[in-house]
Amino acid sequence: MDKEIEKLKAEMKKKKQRTPDVNMRAHKREDSTKSAILRYVTNYALKVLLTIAITLILFISLKKNRDFKTQFYHHVYDTNFDFATVNQLYKKYVGSELPFQELFIKKDKEVFNEKLTYEESHIYKDGVKLTVAPSYLVPVQQSGIVVFIGEKEGYGNTVIIQQVDGVDLWYGNVDHLNIKLYDYVEKGSLLGEAKDETLYLVYKKEGKVLDYKTYLS
Repeated sequence: MDKEIEKLKAEMKKKKQRTPDVNMRAHKREDSTKSAILRYVTNYALKVLLTIAITLILFISLKKNRDFKTQFYHHVYDTNFDFATVNQLYKKYVGSELPFQELFIKKDKEVFNEKLTYEESHIYKDGVKLTVAPSYLVPVQQSGIVVFIGEKEGYGNTVIIQQVDGVDLWYGNVDHLNIKLYDYVEKGSLLGEAKDETLYLVYKKEGKVLDYKTYLS
């Protein structure tokens, strides 16, 4: 009987010894979770503060320096915004791609996911002239940012999209546009309508004309 009582006491003593260890491990896991959350919040806050600081510096520079303002407007409005390069730099230093989809894509937009179809193709100026169906709805060939909307000599109303691969794709002779300047557009989404059964495409990268045959299927 005494032996059984001593055995029970020994087991109870072992349980008491194990209980602090279990509690300690639970506290360590809780501390680790809190540290991970704190790191995430800190990194996010730093990114937000950095963005605010850059924006403020830009606005102050635009207000104080007239030459800088002239150059800024020239690069933003007269030349193409190098979206691909900025996206690559952001991914390199921040660790993820720019969140354009969350920022610019409408959640309730009409579903449209088509591929480019045409009847004939002929070399035209720096690109290609495509014969398409009447009232043809033009799909976006590759995701990117709309950097230009306006008239181009010989191409009519033109949309230029700087794609994620760094290629500037011109869509000429388009009307009834479904996009706006600086929209982020997805591959296969609706761009607009081709006029007079004709669509012009021009592929450029860093100012150099590319062979359209490489991109047309």
